[in-house]
Amino acid sequence: MAEAAYVPGLAMPRGEARSDRRHSPVVRITHWITAVAFLCLVISGVAILLAHPRLYWGETGARSGPSLIDLPLPFVLDVPIRGPGRYLHFLSAWISLFTGLIYVISGLFTYHFRRHLLPARSDLSWKQIRQIILRHLRFEQPPKEEALAYNLLQRLTYLLVIFVLFPLMFWTGLAMSPAVVSVFPTIVTVFGGQQSARTIHFFAASFLVLFLVIHILMVCLAGFAVRTRAMITGRIAARKETI
Repeated sequence: MAEAAYVPGLAMPRGEARSDRRHSPVVRITHWITAVAFLCLVISGVAILLAHPRLYWGETGARSGPSLIDLPLPFVLDVPIRGPGRYLHFLSAWISLFTGLIYVISGLFTYHFRRHLLPARSDLSWKQIRQIILRHLRFEQPPKEEALAYNLLQRLTYLLVIFVLFPLMFWTGLAMSPAVVSVFPTIVTVFGGQQSARTIHFFAASFLVLFLVIHILMVCLAGFAVRTRAMITGRIAARKETI
């Protein structure tokens, strides 16, 4: 007998229905906590940005002075959203940080990254990467074997998000905190100033939002109900083919 993952929209032979393990409890819990916290970060971040939608480079920046980038957003200094937005932003950031630490530590001890995210050297070929990118750009339904494993592009993207973008977000966020900078001034000097850290923070956040949008689109393409259920229950429906 051969096994194949069950994916909606694909004709499957008759066989005995079963379910395969997909996500561990730590992965599922940290995923949903991070999802809610990141949504709060985006909402509060937009509220903070609307108070001064300009980006600068260096240590200081002022509304009347020259800016690096003028975002096409209105100034809403008269609307009392900056203060509450900051409180929600800081709270959500600390929740994301501690949740991320639990996920990373657990992933290292359980070899989650090595088994599920770290690609093999044989897979790092331009031909294979190009095929996966083209398939994503055409919004083609992923092959059924990807229901139980991440493809190469997913692995590389998740590693980039987990070990580059999120740490950069936390670092630049701390670099904008006067209390942290007063104790650890080098945390901001490596960026060239607090306004530089703010600009980098904005672009890192933009890439994370883009990742979230693409992630949701691909989940919908692969089968929203099945993938969401797998992230809740930890298992994905599968069938055992009979030959």
